[in-house]
Amino acid sequence: MNTVLSRLNTIFAFTLSVMAGLTFCCFLTTFFNDHKAPVYLGTGRVIVKNVPDYSAGREKNDLGFVVFDMQADLSKIFNWNVKQLFLYLTAEYESKAHVLNQVVIWDKIIKRGENSLLDYRSSNTKYYFWDYGNGLKGNKNVTLTLSWNVIPNAGTLPKVMGEGQHRVKFPDAYQSSKY
Repeated sequence: MNTVLSRLNTIFAFTLSVMAGLTFCCFLTTFFNDHKAPVYLGTGRVIVKNVPDYSAGREKNDLGFVVFDMQADLSKIFNWNVKQLFLYLTAEYESKAHVLNQVVIWDKIIKRGENSLLDYRSSNTKYYFWDYGNGLKGNKNVTLTLSWNVIPNAGTLPKVMGEGQHRVKFPDAYQSSKY
């Protein structure tokens, strides 16, 4: 009845229970932390072109080009329970075809110990800013927002929106597709 294997099983189960309890207690120490930070966003050059998107068909769609500035100090977010931050810059707008359009145009991963002070000036978008239709030309209400996911060692994965947005106005005319 009290064999070596049953004793090892009891010790193993007890150890796992204690470790789960300690992990939960460690998670509680950072659960109520505020993961927000002020963000400054600005834009320089904004253009829109009407070009064919061969990946979705041959019809012409709007392609936006945005040169942006971004400053943020994310060092206060990091603590012992934050492994890394996944940052992403989104453009959100309304078009005639869709009430809500959200496009990720830039992203970055910051690991613990890396420089968490963002200071980007005249940066280009990392991903194409396609609108499947013609919703960018003349759109005066495109909002840029920096958000991040906090990747912890233990606990939930909060999705946080930075404190600060920037509204972009796209031009009323297409720029020539010739370079």
